Amino acid sequence: MHQIRQILTWIVLLTLLAGCATQQERAERRAQTRKAVNEAVEKRQWHIDVTMMRPMRYTSRMVSSDFYLELRNDTLRSYLPYLGQVHWTPMIYPSIGLNFEQPILSYQHIHHKEHIHQIDMVVRTEEDAYHYEIEIYDNGEADIRVRSNNRDPISFEGNVNEADAVQQP
Repeated sequence: MHQIRQILTWIVLLTLLAGCATQQERAERRAQTRKAVNEAVEKRQWHIDVTMMRPMRYTSRMVSSDFYLELRNDTLRSYLPYLGQVHWTPMIYPSIGLNFEQPILSYQHIHHKEHIHQIDMVVRTEEDAYHYEIEIYDNGEADIRVRSNNRDPISFEGNVNEADAVQQP
């Protein structure tokens, strides 16, 4: 009976120690993520993989992993789905919508509360001017709101792709 207690005690201790290591590993991963996100935002070198879209007039829906928003220095690459009402568009066929690569006309970055980066930027395509409001959290999650002159606003959720953010020049 005494041996069984000792064995159970060791099992409990090893389980607790394994749990501590797991918590430490999670803390280290969070710190690495925070560092990668902060560096990417400060360098203007980030890539957000979009997972959800929230149109103004329709229900939210998951999107495929193909959609993204990417900033490389002063150029925005937007490959986002759009579901909403277009009020006016020039006679360009097919419409490019939120799928373009354009230089940024204005850019503002504010680092709030240590854990949130707020980025406001404006780009212009041949169809419209777009205002992107992006919140990037230190855990890599991101919220994107897009407004334009001629379309209903739309929002997206996604995650900063750390590997792409770190590897791209």
